[in-house]
Amino acid sequence: MKTVNNSGKEKTKRDNFHKEEGRCSGGHWSAANITAMVLGFIIFAPIGFVILVWSILGNPVQELPGWVRSQWNRIFRGGSFSSVNNDDNVVFNEYQETQHDRIREIKEEIRKRAEAFGEFRANAQRRKDQQEFEDFMANKPENRT
Repeated sequence: MKTVNNSGKEKTKRDNFHKEEGRCSGGHWSAANITAMVLGFIIFAPIGFVILVWSILGNPVQELPGWVRSQWNRIFRGGSFSSVNNDDNVVFNEYQETQHDRIREIKEEIRKRAEAFGEFRANAQRRKDQQEFEDFMANKPENRT
């Protein structure tokens, strides 16, 4: 699909890919990520750097707390916390892992659907604006007889 920008050059869908995904130079630069990064730098500079790296890697800031929590549990699982959650039942541990994988897949599907819906709404708004513009051009005073 090709569109023409203001300078008259044709742009393909591939040229708009990073804009449509909310990515700029390989990062995820949403308003929430930028706000969190600025606040992180104001509160404590290392937090700002962590959020900056997280954004450059292309992840939304809303996923950062869950990722930190999972890494914390993975690293410090050797304490008394692990003896409560990790009994020696291999079948239960496998079941629990498959359930966690299923939940991750569902979250990913929800995220993809939300992105698709956002694209749909943007395209619907574009179509509406195009129709309104065409109606205006068809009914402008110079075209009336």
